[in-house]
Amino acid sequence: MHDILQEIVAHKRIEVSMQKAALPPSALYRQVEEQMQQPSSPRSMRQSLAASASGIIAEFKRKSPSKGWIKADGQPDIIPASYAQNGAAALSILTDEQYFGGSMEFIVTARPTVNIPILRKDFIIDEYQLFQARHIGANAVLLIAADLTKAECRTLAHTAHQLGLETLLEIHTEAELEYVGDNIDMVGVNNRNLGTFHTDVENSFRLARLLPQDYLLVSESGISSPETVRQLRQAGFRGFLIGETFMRTPDPGLALHAFIQKVSQP
Repeated sequence: MHDILQEIVAHKRIEVSMQKAALPPSALYRQVEEQMQQPSSPRSMRQSLAASASGIIAEFKRKSPSKGWIKADGQPDIIPASYAQNGAAALSILTDEQYFGGSMEFIVTARPTVNIPILRKDFIIDEYQLFQARHIGANAVLLIAADLTKAECRTLAHTAHQLGLETLLEIHTEAELEYVGDNIDMVGVNNRNLGTFHTDVENSFRLARLLPQDYLLVSESGISSPETVRQLRQAGFRGFLIGETFMRTPDPGLALHAFIQKVSQP
């Protein structure tokens, strides 16, 4: 079976090399160092999710490798702001262009329009990408256990914290529980197998019993029902990453609002 994750990561290595050629690491790191010396308002994704009644991480996602374009004309200056206005606890913005139709510019565009935390969702394999995330205004980054060694994950998580970025560690299997450790702020269970893109929300319920409860837990992918969110909350989850369910509607912000209202119903 073709492994989509391997293909994506191979392309990501080429992409990062090209980005380094265009803007050398020394130049980017210097820009970020200057940026970090400026006063800023820290936005904690972990705290925002913990304090939220719904815990919805609304995702700006225009394309999927398995399903093609979802909303090719989705506007980063409109939809993320609408998500924030309609109750999202945090935002997830795809920055992978080749497979997800994303861009780092989407975060640059959205950042001034919202006050809630933004997660840079991408396939992070190099510390250079962490500096990019800090530079464009992200507050947290996704670290995917399936495309990193444990040593790589620990190093990236440490560097992320040095840059003032929170970390969401994504796991899919029991074996990946070993990746949970220092400098991990949130643990996400991906209900979608990144190799095959098969999705099963039962994966969150299965792994919830094994996850350390002192971490804030996030369920990712395949969540389309408010009832599922209520059940996942009872299982210990406090964050729920949802994108396609909203992005396929004419008005993703209003779809989020209606979804949150149903989550809060007894």
